[in-house]
Amino acid sequence: MRRTRIVATIGPASESDELIKDLIEAGVDVFRLSFAHGDIESGVQRLRRVRALAPNVALMVDIPGPKIRAGSFGATPVALENGSRVELVEGFGETSSAARIVVERHDVVGLLRVGDTVHIGDGGVSLEIVAAGDAARAIVVAGGSVQGKPGLSLPSSLLNDRLPTVEDRARLEALREESFEILAVSFVRSAFDIVSTRSVLSRDDVLIMAKIETHEGVSNLDEIIAVSDAIMVARGDLGVRMPIEEVPYLQKMIVRHGIRYARPVVVATQMLESMTHAQVPTRAEVTDVANAVLDGASAVMLSGETAIGDDPVGTVVTMDRILRQAELHFPYEQWGSSLGVQETIGTGTKSLRVTAAITGAAWRAAMEEGAAAIVACTRSGLTARAISRFRPPMPIVAITPSEATARQLRSSWGVQEVYLSPYTDIDDLCEFAIAQLKNSGIAKAGDTVVVMAGSASGGAQITDTVRLLVVG
Repeated sequence: MRRTRIVATIGPASESDELIKDLIEAGVDVFRLSFAHGDIESGVQRLRRVRALAPNVALMVDIPGPKIRAGSFGATPVALENGSRVELVEGFGETSSAARIVVERHDVVGLLRVGDTVHIGDGGVSLEIVAAGDAARAIVVAGGSVQGKPGLSLPSSLLNDRLPTVEDRARLEALREESFEILAVSFVRSAFDIVSTRSVLSRDDVLIMAKIETHEGVSNLDEIIAVSDAIMVARGDLGVRMPIEEVPYLQKMIVRHGIRYARPVVVATQMLESMTHAQVPTRAEVTDVANAVLDGASAVMLSGETAIGDDPVGTVVTMDRILRQAELHFPYEQWGSSLGVQETIGTGTKSLRVTAAITGAAWRAAMEEGAAAIVACTRSGLTARAISRFRPPMPIVAITPSEATARQLRSSWGVQEVYLSPYTDIDDLCEFAIAQLKNSGIAKAGDTVVVMAGSASGGAQITDTVRLLVVG
């Protein structure tokens, strides 16, 4: 089995019914739908269509926050040459060109000052402001090709928006009744941003994912993780707002911190960038993906590769091969042993601390006994995510009464199977688990299985019991 999850972005190159089905077959676990492009209604309609086509795949909705985008350059790449002059103007619904870039944000062009740097997309193309004004003039200091509606990274001092922004509030209100599992929040800078976004969405069945892509987000990482359900290492904007040479270290640090808090962590941006138009990735990209696995990432994400790429399905197939090979060399026992004391999960209530302790005991028992599988009986998915942080070499199997939880767990490392069960009594759950493991071929007679569940005395909301069962 493959333990590391694949997130694929839906876009013009991959939004047909046929391609969505082919991407699922190729191994996609989570579909990402960006609400940064187009109007809200069209985004909601796309979400509903993908849900109908992918009822068992997790759906991630990505809201842009204070992200600034350029007017469309069109589908054909536009070259911005080193040393060329470019004009930046405010506008909406207009097209951009190599000589004139439209900035789709009110009242920011006039705030640019001589010497400021503006990055386009993930930072591959950069401009330096040489003349300020309502129509600012810039020179291209790092050239390259751009297409579509790339993001514009302006000096962070110009962006003081509280999250969620007014535009994002409208998106959240439209999404309140829709079926999706993960909400990715862009440009998170503090715990307040996550708490406020959660309050506006007003749903407890959606995982709130904080995208770490600013200096403030890195500085406040622990407080952000504590109030989030999942984390994304958004290397594109992170690499233009922090010294680029720090990004590899920051990736490892963010992944490690997130996993210790039992949060799924996604590594994103330029994983297989060259495959947007090439048939094979570069050797450096293959190494990058493998290193994300060895860092302990829960998932890796494809952005432009599947959204606008020439061969979205081929890219996913390639990603799947790289992940499987890297996982053969993952230091499973060393990882779990070196985790140290479990960080506080969620708000740190007694029941959550009990779950943290029980999952630690389950991991140790499974390793010592060479268990065939670890079974997590869970309502919210927390127990499965908590055992997942140890990165055990054996499959993690979740049993839950919730279809929403079952889909959410598609984003968690190592959760091989999720079964829906009507049972709540621990004896019935154990019997059900053994039957399912035998039917799926995960366990056979004589194998040891570790089962975590809530006892009658502890209550259904607390995972307080570990059982070692021998398959009959």
